[in-house]
Formats: sequence, structure tokens, C-alpha cells
Amino acid sequence: MPVGEALLVVLAGVGAGTINTIVGSGTLITFPTLLLLGVPPVTANISNNLGLVPGSLTGAVGYRRELRGMGPELRRYVPMSLLGGITGALLLLVLPPELFRAVVPVLIVVGILLVAFGPRINARTTRRREAAGGEAREHRLLMQGGVLGAGVYGGYFGAAQGVILMGILGALSGESLQRLNGLKNVLATVVNAVASVVFLVVAPERVDWLVVLLIAVGSTVGGVIGSTVGRRLPSPVLRTVIVVVGLVAVTRLVVFP
Repeated sequence: MPVGEALLVVLAGVGAGTINTIVGSGTLITFPTLLLLGVPPVTANISNNLGLVPGSLTGAVGYRRELRGMGPELRRYVPMSLLGGITGALLLLVLPPELFRAVVPVLIVVGILLVAFGPRINARTTRRREAAGGEAREHRLLMQGGVLGAGVYGGYFGAAQGVILMGILGALSGESLQRLNGLKNVLATVVNAVASVVFLVVAPERVDWLVVLLIAVGSTVGGVIGSTVGRRLPSPVLRTVIVVVGLVAVTRLVVFP
């Protein structure tokens, strides 16, 4: 790969790592960049997934302060992300891309709506929890099901996984948006990491290690930038950023599928 193209991939990785940590949708930067450079779609998707793992981990570590006291939530939802990531990665290897990608814009729109109307939905669920004397079992199951579904989506494609996760968590959890963003980063890291393991075990021949290295370098830097910037954003601003990025993601996928 020429030096100029390699630098472009690194810069795309920086942008993806930054956006993934703050919102999600970084794949919409790196994946098209790889396609533009002539990398085959499945190889680009798999290599991109592996390369973004270090950035996701860096972003999650950057939010460690917001994650204090969230042990019960992590124990409840990490297994769902684990199972979802494995399922999604296997689906990528056995299903035609068109079958799943057709519903991707719909899922992102749902995530955007959940983020936009999250405060109202959350207020209602909070009143119901208080009336029931605590968190209802059905509520926990709904959250777990949503995280599982987001994990399947993230293991398969991953673009705007963060938007979908933040929509689910923000609408159904009473935690602050910044704490939920930290939780989102951990769950997305789990999905990306476990999907990467599946790819390495099942389809190692589809991995372009140079692409993985270049994106990993960029996404690691981006994760640091994203956690530094994202943690300072007020909740209304963060919510607006998530909605805007989600809309851009939908437009990108619909207009340039």
C-alpha cells in the first residue's frame, strides 16, 4: 500500500475512534475509505472491525470515572453483548450482506428516535419503577433484549451501533447520559472484541493485517481524543450530537448503499 493511502487509512482510524467513543458510527468513515482504496467488502468489514478494537478499549478506559458503581449493570449486560457479537459475526460469514443491510437504516432511525425522545420515555419508566418499588423484571429483560439485539447488529456490521445502544440505554435507564455513554463504550468494545475473535478463528484468510494495524493506530489515538472531548459535553449537547451523527449515518447508507 502506498504511503499516501496508508496515511489516509490512519486518519480515517483517528476519526472513527473519536466518533465511536463520543457517539458511534465510526465505521462509516473507515469502511468507505477501505472500499475506495480497493479492499474487498468482506475483508474491509472484518479488518476494520479488528482495527477498531484498540480504539474502543481506549475510549472505554477513558470513561472509567463514569463507570464507577456500575458493576451490576456491567454484569447484566456484558453477557448479552458477548452473545450478540458472536451471533452477528457468524451471520456476516453465512448470510448475504443485502439481507441484513436492508434493515440497518431502520434500526438506526429507531435508535435516533429513542435518543431524541429518551427523556420523556425515561420519565415514564422511572415513574413505573417507583410505583413498583424498584426496577421491574420485565424492564430488565427489555434492556437485556435490546443490548443483545444491538450486539448482533454490531457483530455483523457495526455502523451506528453506539447510536442504537444509546437509544436503548437512554430510554430505559435512569442513569445520566455520560454514565450511559461509558457503559455503551464497554458494551461496544465487548461486541467488537468477540466478533474479532470469531473472524480470526473462522475466517483468518479474510483479514488484511496491514489495514488492521493502520486502523488500530489511528483508532487508539481517536479513542483518547473522543473520551477527552465526549466527557466534557453537557447531556443536551451530547444528545444532539448523537442524533445528528445518526441522521448522517442513515443518509449515508440510504443514498450511498
